This record gives sequence, C-alpha cells and structure tokens, in this order.
Amino acid sequence: MSALDVDKIREDFPSLQRRINKKPILYLDSACMTLKPRQVIKAMQDYYYNFPACTDRSSHKLSVEVSEACEEARDKIQKFFNAKRYEEIIFTRNTTEAVNLVARGLDLKEGDTVLTTDKEHNSNLIPWLRLKKKRGIIHKVVKSNSDNTFNLDAFEKLINPRVKLVSMVHTSNIDGYTLPAKKIIEIAHQNGSLVLLDGAQSAPQIPIDVQELDVDFFACSLHKMLGPTGVGILYGKYELLQKLSPLNLGGDTVSDSTYLSFSLLPPPAKFEAGLQDYAGIISAGAAIDYLNSVGIENIKAHEIRLNKIITEGIKDFPGIRIIGPSDPVLRGGIVNFTFDTLGAQDLAMILDETANIMVRAGRHCVHSWYHSRRIKESVRASLYIYNTAWEAEFFVHHLLTILKKFIKNQAQKRIFCRS
Repeated sequence: MSALDVDKIREDFPSLQRRINKKPILYLDSACMTLKPRQVIKAMQDYYYNFPACTDRSSHKLSVEVSEACEEARDKIQKFFNAKRYEEIIFTRNTTEAVNLVARGLDLKEGDTVLTTDKEHNSNLIPWLRLKKKRGIIHKVVKSNSDNTFNLDAFEKLINPRVKLVSMVHTSNIDGYTLPAKKIIEIAHQNGSLVLLDGAQSAPQIPIDVQELDVDFFACSLHKMLGPTGVGILYGKYELLQKLSPLNLGGDTVSDSTYLSFSLLPPPAKFEAGLQDYAGIISAGAAIDYLNSVGIENIKAHEIRLNKIITEGIKDFPGIRIIGPSDPVLRGGIVNFTFDTLGAQDLAMILDETANIMVRAGRHCVHSWYHSRRIKESVRASLYIYNTAWEAEFFVHHLLTILKKFIKNQAQKRIFCRS
C-alpha cells in the first residue's frame, strides 16, 4: 500500500487554490461533501458544451453519445463495487432517495420488523418511522456499546423471523466507525432477512465488494466521492430489483402503455423515471476514474494517519471529549468532539473566521443519537485525500490556541466578577 502523493492530488482541486481574506482555506468537511477535482468538472462541462441532449429517447447522434457516456459511467460503477451485472446499478439523486426507494418499494406489511442501529442518519431512520405510522411495521434499534462500536450480542438477540430487513449505516458519519458488515449480513441471511447498507460514508474510503459482502442493497452518494451533487447509487441484487416497486413512474420506465394499463421495463430503467442528470452521471464516471487512479485502498490509511495527528493533539486537553472509539484507527477520517464550555456552533464560526478552517457543527442529521446521549451539538472535522499532515497539525494548534484563550478570558471574567 503506497502513500498518497497529496501535493500532486491537491493540484487537481481548483477550490484549494482559493484565498479568502488573503489566507488559504483548510477544508475539513468532507464527510458532508468532498471537493471536486478538475477532471470531474471537465466531464460535466464537456456534456454541456458538446452533447447536451437526452439519451435514447431520440435517435440522433447527440442522443447516442449521451446514452453511450451514461452507460459507460454505469459500467465503471458496476466494476467499482463489483456488482454482478450493470443492471444492478440504479442512478438516484443521493443516498436518501436510494434508501427511500427500498423502503417504499419493498412490500413491508403490518408486523414486519426493520432493524437499524442507534446511529442512523435521518435518511435511514425517518423512512422507517413513516412506515411504522402508515403501514404498522415494527422498527427496532440495536443499541451500540458504550464506546459507540457495534453490539453484536444485542443484534443477535433482536434478530428473529419477523425481521424482514436489516438497514444499517455501514460507516457512521458521527464517528467514522465501520460496522462488521460481513458478519451482520451472514447472521441476517441465516434468519431470512434482507440487508440494506447505507454506504454514504464507507464508499468514499474503503473497497466495497457487494458480491463478497453478499449485501442485498447498497446505497451511496457521489457528492461524497469527489463527484457531482444530485447523483446517488442504489445497488441491488437483480432478482430483488425485479420485485422492487419503483418510487416514481413515467417516461423511460415503461415499454408500453394504454389508457388502462402499462408494462414496466426491467431494471435499471424502471427506476429511472424521466430525464436524468446526464451531466452528473457522466461526471460521476469521471469521479470513479479518479478514485481508481488514487487507489481506494490507500484512502482510509491516509485518513487514519491524519486522524492520529489530530487525536493525539487534542485528546488530553481539558474539556474536550472525542465521540466514538478512542483508537483513531476505528474512526477513519472523522474526529468529532465536544468542548465543555464553548458551544459547537461558536467554535466552528471562530475557526472559520480566524483561519478559514472549515468544519461542521451541529447534530449531523443524527438528532436521535444526540437526544439519547443528551449531547446538544458537536464539532466534526472530517478528512480526505487532499488534506495534509501540516493541515492536521495546524488545526490542532489553532483549535487549542482558541480554547486556551477562551479559558483564560473566562477565568479573568470570574476574577472581575468577584472583585
């Protein structure tokens, strides 16, 4: 496994060349959205400049070029995830739409059970809560261990013949911890349950082989994989996609229709209603090319190297509490923390205004987990291929400088109030 040539990689990202208030930007919000390399931007521009048409609805040359480019992108994604056939790759808008497609498309009935973890993004929680209300399904939560790792014993106690689906976040956006997915899938399949993995955070950083995992459905977003916004992926085993009902119906989903009936096309067409984001799909293929050139197997190792720098630098500072496992190896590219006396939003704003350090503050769309722990908010720094060791060290230095100054000012205020 080779180390990434980060300096060379950074040359490909135009946004990293920006200066705000004459200072460079330090982008530590890749768990929300990755930056885009020029190769992806160029692929999107090429579509609009050279063949801005729809796919095979028309038979002219521009339409043929679009169709070929989009199917080439689908082929690249199929190979990237090692799907058995290209028809198992469905283009969606994002992970959220992919999860909703499965939730609405499965024939879940009253009394059927869906298992999730207690760390689910709203995108993999709210659809099940809605089905609980609308169809009377049962939703059960597998509680994590005290260090936020997966509790396999708790999972095995909850699995039973009424569990029709296990739908879990593969890698958590709270703390970067990755589930033992292979073991979970084996147990679920022994029980006769299907498995959906929310791969929004795992797909950008670790090799995903859907056949080796034997996962039934896998969802992810290209905007977290150096790709465009508005393009997501749902992988599904073909025999399951044949049975799954589409989320939307209309143009391009049917082979024929009358005033009384219609005939659906086979996957993937039946799930991709209407005109698609062709520029996004084509540039998604370019993002896959870029990840392949970097080597997906190198990414997590790079993130961990930087995570170790940050973790070692802040873990012993009074008042800081890192969320998740103490070992940064188990947290990939995420360092999420709270500070006792300074709010997360205030701290994020100070980092941004004083040094262009861009992190995320809040509950990270996992409100349920924060409510259950009575944690108001946290600050999350998330790393990716374009971040450097120097940036990790600078983040630590500047963060601690801010906190020390804040603590000193608070102490002075207390002395003044007493006098």
